Amino acid sequence: MAEELPYKPRPGEIPTDPGVYRFRDAQGRVLYVGKAKNLRQRLSNYFAPLRTLHERTRRMVTTAASVEWTVVPTDVDSLQLEYMWIKEFDPPFNVRYKDDKSYPFMAITLADEAPRVIVTRNRRIPGAKYFGPYPKVWTVHDTIDQMIKVFPIRTCSDASYRKAMATGRPCFPGQIGKCGGPCSMTVTIAEHRAIVDDFIAFMEGGDERFTRELTRRMHEASAAMDYESAAKYRDRLASIDAVLGRSALVLPQDEDADLFGIAEDELSAAIQHFVIRGGRVRGVRASTLDKEIDISGADLVDQILQRVYGEASGDQVPRRVLVPSLPEDSAELEQWLRDRRGKKVEIAVAQRGQRAELMRTATLNAQQALIRHKTRRSSDYATRTQALTDLQDALGLDEAPLRIECYDISHLGGTNVVASMVVFEDGLPRKDQYRSFNIAETTDDTDSMYQVLRRRLAHLDAPEEEREDVLIGEDGEELVVTERRRPRFAYPPQLLIVDGGKPQVEAAARALRDAGRSDIALCGIAKRLEELWLPGEEYPVILPRTSEALYLVQRLRDEAHRFAITHQRKRRKRDIASILGEVPGLGAARIKALLRHFGSVAALRRATAEEIQEVQGIGPALAEAIRVHLAGAAGETAPTPVAVGAGSDSGASASPPSG
Repeated sequence: MAEELPYKPRPGEIPTDPGVYRFRDAQGRVLYVGKAKNLRQRLSNYFAPLRTLHERTRRMVTTAASVEWTVVPTDVDSLQLEYMWIKEFDPPFNVRYKDDKSYPFMAITLADEAPRVIVTRNRRIPGAKYFGPYPKVWTVHDTIDQMIKVFPIRTCSDASYRKAMATGRPCFPGQIGKCGGPCSMTVTIAEHRAIVDDFIAFMEGGDERFTRELTRRMHEASAAMDYESAAKYRDRLASIDAVLGRSALVLPQDEDADLFGIAEDELSAAIQHFVIRGGRVRGVRASTLDKEIDISGADLVDQILQRVYGEASGDQVPRRVLVPSLPEDSAELEQWLRDRRGKKVEIAVAQRGQRAELMRTATLNAQQALIRHKTRRSSDYATRTQALTDLQDALGLDEAPLRIECYDISHLGGTNVVASMVVFEDGLPRKDQYRSFNIAETTDDTDSMYQVLRRRLAHLDAPEEEREDVLIGEDGEELVVTERRRPRFAYPPQLLIVDGGKPQVEAAARALRDAGRSDIALCGIAKRLEELWLPGEEYPVILPRTSEALYLVQRLRDEAHRFAITHQRKRRKRDIASILGEVPGLGAARIKALLRHFGSVAALRRATAEEIQEVQGIGPALAEAIRVHLAGAAGETAPTPVAVGAGSDSGASASPPSG
């Protein structure tokens, strides 16, 4: 592969001004659009030696045949032009957004003579005022039902309205108290417009004013012995409480903000957008995106904000935008949003207090959404079949690998070495066949991998198990039936995947050779997920970004990491309990209290007898006994080091997973 791209601009040709650039392929299609404060500095990153680029970036620049740029006066102009070009050209290497669904909104048709409130998914109704989005349609209908008890505005269709106004007879919803428009013959058009304004003011966060006003009217009516009116005001207050009960006060009452929680991995990201008005969450929108170019953190936030507010009207841009991390050009983004809103806009990181708590909630929701996105992908039979076929083609296998085993080595500072084995059959995890390995002595990760695979491969030759069942025949005679069954651990995989690059793959290949198994394919997962190493090969196999095999490999690796960490935590917990359990007079409750107080055995080892006595239930004699025992244990075994690697444990033989 050539180290220099043929279309690389000459030195000094690229300006140092702010601007927007786009890469095109040989047919002129725009592949990628980006912006920069300094075009020369940014574009030079793409023309670095190819071997130093991330795989997805390398694939983009090698697919491209030319690059062009447009200089603009300011950074804000570059941001606006970038957004316009992305919308116009839909470049395949920019992030691709996927809304989880079309969300329902509450809309008030302000352009009508008598505005009505409706539930809609159409965001392009002329002159409409929108509230939401809402997670479910029924929540919008329920909110409207409660709201029209307080602010009786029109709900009937345009046809019903025209017929009622022409005949002078109330519309049917008006006759049953479900429509409060002029068509109900209870208010004039002007009076109805005033009620609509109150409806909108309440939905925009003015709930406290209306609550105080209704409370005042209720007390006045009660004092005047007008109990019928007082009861109406009481019922309206109850309806307001019902609406507000669905939307807790999460920020100060004067706070208007949009908050973005983001969860991401190498291939995808999930976004949770909380719309907060008047301190309350008035809407939530979820979306996912597939990454093409290596983008994460602040750069991802930049792309998300451009997408969300690219076509937003001034009243849809809040006073404050809360994000997990600030983009590099946050000042330009603020100016861009200020131009749209017509007022000051602040982009800030939620660091403490209520904002940080809400950010944690949004991020948790995003993490769960990302898991659901990946799970839906793996649960589809056609997608799983495609993933196995893609993996077969990429690795040059004779048949699709219906049974895949993935191995991960983990340790704590070189000690407590463990390994995990996870099994996928037909693209789905078989958790009943997971195994964990404790490795007593090893020199490095490659030796650990060799040991684990030799032990696992030895089980492939295990003899069939015999099980005898006693059956009672029709004549009452006992019949002994012998059933031969192969142990589950003895089923051979079509593909072994090890977590690691070329050294780990070569160690695994040596284990396969020593076991005499030439019928099992092997590959390794490098740090860059799309790179798969094969034994004896100098360069890795690159999985295409559009390949479903990439997501399958990601799930295998993540599951192997998770299982290793789980095994290590359980084992470490047993080790801690066993050390302290040797102290006479120290039971489970006191061990738990000690660990809760000090946080770890290492911190407990550093404590003096007087500090140990601070724990409830620990007297002077017991505190001294604990100190002496831990000091003796420390002389035999090193204190627990800081965890490195994916995290796992150690041992000497394969053991099934608990549960």
